[in-house]
Amino acid sequence: MQDTTFITFWDYFLTPIYISIIIVFARYIRDQQYPVGHPWRPYFIPGLASKIVGAILIGMLYQYYYGGGDTSNYFEHAQTINSSFSDSPVKWFNLILRIPPWYDGEYSPYVSKMIWYESPSEYTVASIAAFIGVFTLTTYLPISIILGSLAFTGSWAMFRTFASQYPHLVRPIALCVLFIPSTIMWGSGLFKDTICMFGLGWMTYGAFRMLLLRDFSIKNIFLTLISFILIAKIKVYILLAFLPAVALWILFTYAYYIPTAAARVLVKLLVTAGCFFGFMFFSQKYAEELGRYSLDKIAKTSYITSTYISSVSGDDGSAYDLGELDPSINGMLRKFPLAVNVTLFRPYIWETRKPIQMLNALEASLFLWVTIKLFITIGFLRIWSAISEDTTIQFCLIFAIIFAFAIGLSSGNFGTLSRYRIPCLPFYGLSLVLIYYKYKPIDNNILAFNFR
Repeated sequence: MQDTTFITFWDYFLTPIYISIIIVFARYIRDQQYPVGHPWRPYFIPGLASKIVGAILIGMLYQYYYGGGDTSNYFEHAQTINSSFSDSPVKWFNLILRIPPWYDGEYSPYVSKMIWYESPSEYTVASIAAFIGVFTLTTYLPISIILGSLAFTGSWAMFRTFASQYPHLVRPIALCVLFIPSTIMWGSGLFKDTICMFGLGWMTYGAFRMLLLRDFSIKNIFLTLISFILIAKIKVYILLAFLPAVALWILFTYAYYIPTAAARVLVKLLVTAGCFFGFMFFSQKYAEELGRYSLDKIAKTSYITSTYISSVSGDDGSAYDLGELDPSINGMLRKFPLAVNVTLFRPYIWETRKPIQMLNALEASLFLWVTIKLFITIGFLRIWSAISEDTTIQFCLIFAIIFAFAIGLSSGNFGTLSRYRIPCLPFYGLSLVLIYYKYKPIDNNILAFNFR
């Protein structure tokens, strides 16, 4: 699909109106839920505003710097879907749900214009954008800021999950969950990643509320189910990292009710083994449903993807090389340290070739510096002790490391890596914060709030 101008006069005219509506509604929610003096109040509007600004900036970057890209293709699909509404609301509804087969002649005027009609993950994003577009005259920036605002609700749900567990660490938790630059930039516009960040936040919240606090309210069940479905349709590999991590989080938490240390260790070993073999069984039994992410194909998928991306981007300084990759499970595991390192700590400053890469390098360098500082100031033994004693740290690290390994192995390009890695960054940042403040004094400013 050929990229066109997707930000027009109407975007600039309508965007301030929609921003005003969103902010007025958000201020009402803040004042109702978080009155003056509540420790979470100072982060609500700034967190939302950062997502709105991120949605606008990334859209303008793709319009005026890149000249188009995935985000413009999603928007063009949304325009095509909504153009059917004047023909027939029934046709619009069917296209939203991708009901007609691609060869249905009645829908060919629309389907023929959509290269992603047979790609469920991409088409899901376009359908969501089209639905939102009904309320925004199908204009790009208003759609983007509404998506960014929805993603904020997921990030805020994740923030609430961890801030309620660690009320003395509200500020550092807010920084990790709400204000990491990459998650603001790439998780706010018309992208797959924005919807996935919405889903990941609400799944984390739902798992905590239902399975740890036993709060099985209709709202929790509904949001968790919707989030699961969205992620499964758009980026199923997020679930392959999240589900084992959350299962161990829940089961390790309940293991602490076992009175003897030896029994707790035994239960943890059995649960870990059960999760591992359960994952193996699930991956093989549902190989057809998982497609290229099934266990017997994921190694080959990673090899093909990284090789292709490296070959097409090697001349612009964006490619990275983890060495020769054997497309087998053992071959992937041998690349484990390098893959995790590239996701969390690269590109290094000296590897950058473009201004955009420099921003990613500065963020990655900050994560590397904080990690090194943690080992120097806390020490390996106390870090291991903190991880062993706190099931939430275990959950954050397990998800972050599994996800970082998978993304680092398969991306092959710093540009795509900067987008694909954003789901694991808040969790890795949280694990660093929770380990550090377990042994270090807390800033008095953090304790100044009166937690309700």
